[in-house]
Amino acid sequence: MTTAADRRAQFRARIADRDALLIAGAFNAMSARVIEDTGFEAVYLTGAGVTNMSFALPDLSFVGLHEMSEQTARVRDAVSLPLVVDADTGFGNALNVRQTVRTFERCGADAIQMEDQVLPKKCGHFEGKKVIPAEEMVNKIRAACDARDDENFQIIARTDAAAVHGMDDAIERAHLYAEAGADVLFIEATETRADIERLPALFDIPLIINVVIGGKTPTLSQSELADLGYGLTLYANAALQSAVCGMQRALTQLRDDGRLDEDPEIVAPFAERQRLVNKPLFDELSERYADKH
Repeated sequence: MTTAADRRAQFRARIADRDALLIAGAFNAMSARVIEDTGFEAVYLTGAGVTNMSFALPDLSFVGLHEMSEQTARVRDAVSLPLVVDADTGFGNALNVRQTVRTFERCGADAIQMEDQVLPKKCGHFEGKKVIPAEEMVNKIRAACDARDDENFQIIARTDAAAVHGMDDAIERAHLYAEAGADVLFIEATETRADIERLPALFDIPLIINVVIGGKTPTLSQSELADLGYGLTLYANAALQSAVCGMQRALTQLRDDGRLDEDPEIVAPFAERQRLVNKPLFDELSERYADKH
């Protein structure tokens, strides 16, 4: 059985391959289970997804450490994949970041992503973002690195400065964050193909690229991003947006027709739903522990 330490070490090595490993975003345990079942190698717990799907609110800092750590524990129970958790701004100052790292590591995360926005933060593809001074973020990264028990628990340092001060400032900040101990860099909302192409070669540590469907960053294929040397390709809300689309299609048909049959083009079959939640396992356990007298 793979231990948490083994999983984290293997995940670190996998990112270091710089072949743009695809990572899909989950918003709850079931979506994480589908991601694993579909064959992805890692899962990302998205703060925007938890906010949208649990509260029907936009990504404007409506969730905190409590909600995200609770979802982290649930996702960890549901899947064995490496798990990256969206930690927003670290939920406060450097001391708060220390507690954030300790909490997520205990809950089963293998990495966190932390950004340099002013709290309350906004989705990286929204207008009107603000960023904290680079030195403040450097201290947060140092606190995060000091707080982890496992050195292979990775700190992904995100900067939103490109939209605020321009790409040159974002690059300068990313270098500072790498020097502070970040394991992976994340330059959010890169808006030109030229910047996407040049960024990986500027740094000694891997980069993650966030592909927001309908967002500001041009979409390149995984193979193109692998050729450029990205470590991770994140589709944080592909599952969320497809789930919403699926619900809209099925419920529209139910409303219009007054019935909804088990059409696998519209709904997951009953048996498939039970397979995904491990119903056969619990049938077996029920039989094993049944009173035989």
